[in-house]
Amino acid sequence: MKILGISCFYHDAAAALVADGVLKAAASEERFTRIKHDPEFPKNAANFCLNKAGIEVGELDYVVFYDKPFTKFDRIFTGYMAQPIKSYKSFLLAAPIWLGRKLWTSQVIEKELGFKKDVLYLTHHLSHAAGAFFGSPFEEAAILTIDGVGEWATASYGVGKNNEIKLFKEMHYPHSLGLLYSAFTYYLGFQVNSAEYKVMGLASYGKPEFQELIVRKLVRVCDDGSIFLNLDYFTFQYAQTMTGKRFEQLLGRPRRESESQIERFHENVAASIQAVTEKIVMKMAAHVREKTQLNRICLSGGVALNATANGKLVKSGLYEDVYAQPAAGDAGGAVGAALYAHYKISGDNKRPQQFFGIGPSFEESEIRDFLISESLPFADKPIDVQLRFLAQKIADGHLVGIFQGAMEFGPRALGFRSIVADPRDNKMKEKINAAVKYREPFRPFAPAVLKKKTKDFFDCNSEAPYMIVNYTVHQDKRSIIPAVTHIDNSSRIQTVSKNDNSVFYQLIEEFGKLTGVPIVLNTSFNLRGYPIVNTPREAVETFCTGGIDFLLLERFILSKTDIAKDIQSKFLLNKKVD
Repeated sequence: MKILGISCFYHDAAAALVADGVLKAAASEERFTRIKHDPEFPKNAANFCLNKAGIEVGELDYVVFYDKPFTKFDRIFTGYMAQPIKSYKSFLLAAPIWLGRKLWTSQVIEKELGFKKDVLYLTHHLSHAAGAFFGSPFEEAAILTIDGVGEWATASYGVGKNNEIKLFKEMHYPHSLGLLYSAFTYYLGFQVNSAEYKVMGLASYGKPEFQELIVRKLVRVCDDGSIFLNLDYFTFQYAQTMTGKRFEQLLGRPRRESESQIERFHENVAASIQAVTEKIVMKMAAHVREKTQLNRICLSGGVALNATANGKLVKSGLYEDVYAQPAAGDAGGAVGAALYAHYKISGDNKRPQQFFGIGPSFEESEIRDFLISESLPFADKPIDVQLRFLAQKIADGHLVGIFQGAMEFGPRALGFRSIVADPRDNKMKEKINAAVKYREPFRPFAPAVLKKKTKDFFDCNSEAPYMIVNYTVHQDKRSIIPAVTHIDNSSRIQTVSKNDNSVFYQLIEEFGKLTGVPIVLNTSFNLRGYPIVNTPREAVETFCTGGIDFLLLERFILSKTDIAKDIQSKFLLNKKVD
C-alpha cells in the first residue's frame, strides 16, 4: 500500500510518502521554492517523494490531507461572525482564498498532482498525534499535542498502542497555548509562526518579572493544564494582528518594531512567557500521566518545538521516556497523516520509522558535473582524507559548510546540511552571526556530540538525535565549549551515531582526536531569511555569500581562497531578514 501525506495552506507545507508502512520520503515545500515556511500546496515536495520512492502518482492508493478544511472554515468564519465589524477586513482577505482554493483541497490535489482517487482527511491534532506516536520507538505511550490551532482543537491528549491511537480530550479555540506564545512573539517584534524559537532563545537573558501579571490578567491556568485566555487583550480572533493597544497598555510599552533594539524589558517579557509556557506544559503532562498511567509520552504540535520546555519535562522525571517528533510543527502532519492511514487501513503492527535518509540527495557525479560546468575548483580525495582535513580546519578556527547525504526533515540541521565550527572558541558565536547568519546576537548555537561521549559533557542519559531538547552543560565543561553553552548553561544537543550519519560522525570523531573535544558547533546551512540549502548550487551560493571558508559537497571540497572573485560574484545572494 502506497500513501502520500499532505500538509499545507497554513504554514510549513510538506509531503510524505509511506510505502508498505515505511516512511520512504518526506520534505518541506520551502526547500524547493526557497520561500521560508511556504504554506502553498507542496507540489515540488510531493513530486520529490514520488520520485524518491520510485512511484507514479497513479500507483498511489491514497492521498491523505492533514486536517479537515470544512471544519476549519467553520471555525474561522464563526469567529468572524461573532465580531463582524472588527473582523470585516480579515473577512475580505480570507473569503476569496477559502472559497477559491482552500475548500477545494481534493480538486487542488487532482489538478496539481493528477491524483484522481478519493482523498482522505484526518483531523489536525490526530495527524500530530500519529506523527509523534508512529514515529516513536514506543509500543505504547501517552500522547500530548499542543499548537496554535487546528480545526477547533488547540491541544489534545490520548494514548497510542501498537497500531491504534485514541484521543480522549481536546482544548478548543480561542483558548490556546500556542496562540498565547505567538501573541508574545508578535509583541516582541518577531514573525508569528516562524520566530517563536527566537523568543525561547531571548528568554534565557531575562527574568520572568511579568509572569504573575500574565497569569493574573491574560490567561487562567487550571490544574489540568487547560487554559482560558482573556480575549479582551488579544486581536487574533478578528484581525491580522495578534495583540493591540490594551495588550501594550498592560505591559507598559508599545510593541517592539521589527529589527529595532532589543532591551532588557524585551528579555524579561520573553522570560515571562517562557516561564508561563513551561508551567502550563508541565501541568498538562502531569494530568496526562495521571489519566493514562503510562510512563512514556510522545509530544507534537508547534509547542513541542520548544526545546527548553521539553528539557524541563525530561528532567522532571515525570516520565521515563519523552519523545518529541523531529518535525513537530505542521510539516510533520504530512508524516502523521500518511502513517495513520496505513495502520488504520492495513491493520499492520507498528514498526520503527527512520527520520534520516528520507530527504533530497545528489549523486557525486551530479555534483562533479555542476562544479566543472561553473568553473569551480575543487579537491577530490577519499572522504576519510577530506574529513581529517576539515577537522583540522575547524580546529584552526575556520567555518565549514557540510552538504552530504539526504537532507534532514524538520527545522533542525543534523549534519547533512550544516555549518560547522569550533565550540571551544568563545568568540565563534559572534563570528558566525556577523559573517554568515546575519542574525540577532542572543540566538544560541547548538552542539553536535558523539553519542558515546554525551554523558561526559551534558546531563543527558539517553540519545537526543533531533536537537529538540535542551540539556545542561556540566559545570566543569562550560569553559571548554563556551560557543555552544547558552547563557543559562543549557544546550540544545544533537547526539550523533555512526548509523544515523556516518560522515558527520567521522568528522566529529576526527575533531575529537585533534582537540580532545568530541563536539562541534552545528547550525543550519542557510543565510538569515532563507530556508536550509537543498541543492549544490544553493550550497555554493550560501558559501560564496557568507563567511564560510570551506565547503564539503559529498566528497569534494571547495576553498574560498581558491575561487576567483568573478566566479564568486556569480553566486552572491541578496541579504534578507526573517
